[in-house]
Amino acid sequence: MTQIRILGGNALSGELPISGAKNAALPLMIASLLTDETLTLRNVPRLADVRQLELILANHGAEIVTLSNGEHGAGQTISFTTKTIKDTCAPYELVSAMRASFWVIGPLLAREHEARVSLPGGCAIGTRPVDFYLDGLSALGAQIEIDEGYVVARVPHGRLVGNKVRFPRVSVGATHVVMMAATLAEGTTIIENAAQEPEIGNLAECLNAMGAKISGIGTNRLIIEGVDRLHGATFDVLPDRIETGTYAMAAAMTGGNVLLRNARAETLRAALDILEHVGAEISEAPDGVRVSGPTDFIRPVDVETQPFPGFPTDLQAQFMALMTRARGISKIRETIFENRFMHVAELARFGAHISIDGQVATVRGVEDLRGAQVMATDLRASVSLVIAGLAARGETIVNRIYHLDRGFERLEEKLSACGASVERIGAAHAD
Repeated sequence: MTQIRILGGNALSGELPISGAKNAALPLMIASLLTDETLTLRNVPRLADVRQLELILANHGAEIVTLSNGEHGAGQTISFTTKTIKDTCAPYELVSAMRASFWVIGPLLAREHEARVSLPGGCAIGTRPVDFYLDGLSALGAQIEIDEGYVVARVPHGRLVGNKVRFPRVSVGATHVVMMAATLAEGTTIIENAAQEPEIGNLAECLNAMGAKISGIGTNRLIIEGVDRLHGATFDVLPDRIETGTYAMAAAMTGGNVLLRNARAETLRAALDILEHVGAEISEAPDGVRVSGPTDFIRPVDVETQPFPGFPTDLQAQFMALMTRARGISKIRETIFENRFMHVAELARFGAHISIDGQVATVRGVEDLRGAQVMATDLRASVSLVIAGLAARGETIVNRIYHLDRGFERLEEKLSACGASVERIGAAHAD
């Protein structure tokens, strides 16, 4: 069994490079299915989810070439060429491992006018139904049915047709899917109540570089004028704002001083503002963001997760770990997913005092955490346990760390370079 072993108590100090964003890289990779030319992506993180999606894209006919393997802190450069779609079926054994792989349904429908895609898997943090995705594609003219766990979609008249799509609730995945599909639709598509996350903007800018006509980027109203075809391009994956926030909280919790190289403060303003209220010092530098821990004590702050530009749900677990050491009581309300407090029981093993009432967690800060054996339950929860272990007295062992490898590139190496005592035991990375 592979584990991460942490000896807590060291303040993080130094420079920590921020990788390309997983949540941006995955939809950009999927967008390569929209063209028969080559899409080259730079700054792609080396993650298990990236490797899994490569298998899925190859199943559809993509030729994938790693041009640079991302050594010395740089991201990978990978080219994707899908001259023909060899298979419009995305099977259960591939899709069930990662929810975002379901998004191939948009490009497959747009380019081949048919798709058979398994209903998705991924972290068990809520139901996250795909109704919005399917309603949006239906509005563009797709006929959709569910058959033995698969979504079967067809465009009976040969091409999707632009339309107005309004999501009842903000959905990042549905915005990705409908936007990609609409690029090759006939006529104009307007997406209202669209997600505004930076990763949505990154995809829209890439699609425009491929010849799409998308306006309203960065707002909740996207306008997509359909084109006949898209061409190849070379494009950069934006830096990971969730990784940025995670390491910023680790620096604050350990009383450290870290330069988060390549970080973009504008993609994470709400979380950085909260960290300043906690007592951390945040300063923007030409090459990133510097975070220093509180000079006296960690202050309790109440937080409510919201779609961008609000406080990200993907940082909720990490922030809860930070609040376990605050001097006072804080409340954390989760508004995005209904089952995202699975890390609470594991944080309690460190000696944290946390109570749950529906979607609200009340955290009563303690003076010290104690190292413990803990079990990762999902991607973001797993890294909250690492943060707690960095600040705890004694040894922490984090089990089931395959969750970490899905979303955090070379975590133990980056933390070790900043003075943490962190090591992987049991097995090496599988790049």
